[in-house]
Amino acid sequence: MRRRTFLTSTLAAATLPLMAQARTAAYDPTPQVVPVKGQYTPGQLLILPRSHYLYFVTAPGQAMRYGVGVGKAGLEFTGTATIDVKKEWPTWRPTNEMIEREPQAYKRFIGNTDAQPGGPGNPLGARALYLFQNGRDTYFRIHGTTQPNSIGRSVSNGCIRMLNEHVIDLYQRVPIGTKVTVL
Repeated sequence: MRRRTFLTSTLAAATLPLMAQARTAAYDPTPQVVPVKGQYTPGQLLILPRSHYLYFVTAPGQAMRYGVGVGKAGLEFTGTATIDVKKEWPTWRPTNEMIEREPQAYKRFIGNTDAQPGGPGNPLGARALYLFQNGRDTYFRIHGTTQPNSIGRSVSNGCIRMLNEHVIDLYQRVPIGTKVTVL
C-alpha cells in the first residue's frame, strides 16, 4: 500500500509541472482571426477577463483576438460601455482610489493635480481608448502598457492592458462610439 501511494504521488508530482506548462503554453497573446458566436455584431469589442482576451468582431462569426492584461480581483470593470474618447500617447494620473489604495506607489501625486506626460514611459502606453457609460467617464481604459509581462495576467487597477503594438492596431480599427462588452 505504501509503495502504491509513493508511486502515485511521485507520478502526480512529475506530471504537475507538465500540466502547468501545457496550460501556460496554450495562452497566445498574438493577434489572430478566430471564430466568435454570431450574436456579436461587427465593430463590437468583447472582453473576456478570465481568459485574458479582447475580441474585435470583424464580420458575423469572426473576430480579431488580442491578448490582454486585466484588473486584479475586485478592481475589474464589467458591463457595457462605449469608446467616447481616443488618445495617442495619453497623459496619465492615478485615480484618487488608486492613490488611497497604494499611497507609497503614488506618493508623487498626493496633494496635487500633476499628470505624467504621454510617451514611452507612461503607464497608458502608446494609445488609450476611454470607456464611458451614459456619457460619463468610467475611468477605465483599454490602453498600451510599459509592462508587457502583465499581458495574460490579472494585475492592473482595473484597466484592460495591451501590448503597445497591439493597441496601436486596435486604435486604428475602432471608431468613437464603439460598443465594448466586458463579461
